[in-house]
Amino acid sequence: MIETGAEYIMELTDKTRADVKGGTLISYDGQVRLLEVAQVPKEHIDEFKNIRKFTNFNTNNLWINLKAVKRLIESSNLEMEIIPNQKTITRDGHEINVLQLETACGAAIRHFDSAHGVVVPRSRFLPVKTCSDLLLVKSDLFRLEHGSLKLDPSRFGPNPLIKLGSHFKKVSGFNARIPHIPKIVELDHLTITGNVFLGKDVTLRGTVIIVCSDGHKIDIPNGSILENVVVTGNLQILEH
Repeated sequence: MIETGAEYIMELTDKTRADVKGGTLISYDGQVRLLEVAQVPKEHIDEFKNIRKFTNFNTNNLWINLKAVKRLIESSNLEMEIIPNQKTITRDGHEINVLQLETACGAAIRHFDSAHGVVVPRSRFLPVKTCSDLLLVKSDLFRLEHGSLKLDPSRFGPNPLIKLGSHFKKVSGFNARIPHIPKIVELDHLTITGNVFLGKDVTLRGTVIIVCSDGHKIDIPNGSILENVVVTGNLQILEH
């Protein structure tokens, strides 16, 4: 920031299949702007998600000159676009469609002098927006060093792709079904859908897919090692 005189710098990183909805920087009317997926017309969503066309996305790691923020606020020039976002919430057991109005911190980039983005390694980006992300950061794949999560040195390749179904959408459901985080250092892909419960000291390796049929239950017992397997239907194992 000192070298370029930038008042605002946004960290960007390479977009992957897991980040297709991530906001990206564009040039609009001679200004750098943040484009969020909620601002994209439906007919252009696939184009926005094209990782070859939009190769980077906003990590929400922002470097901002606080003196510049003070100047913009005092002059009432820090106007932010309102982003309408359709959501579904549950109330009294019923789903209700609502319209959530949002503002994005990244959208403020257009108000600052010499603002720009900087592409950084993915090691600086570790979001927790869903319980799938929560499983990743709570696992043995990472360890805490000086306040930062560091990848286990024995891990080879990118982070595993984890997809948890609707039963794991809320933290309460996640904690009830996965009270003990499995070992995933050698995991590549995990998909779990339906009424599934994981026991203690479970190890997942390679590609693991667990799909429970409606109205049934799958219990993965303590100490299980699942490697490159597909588990479907109904499975309840009683320890004795």
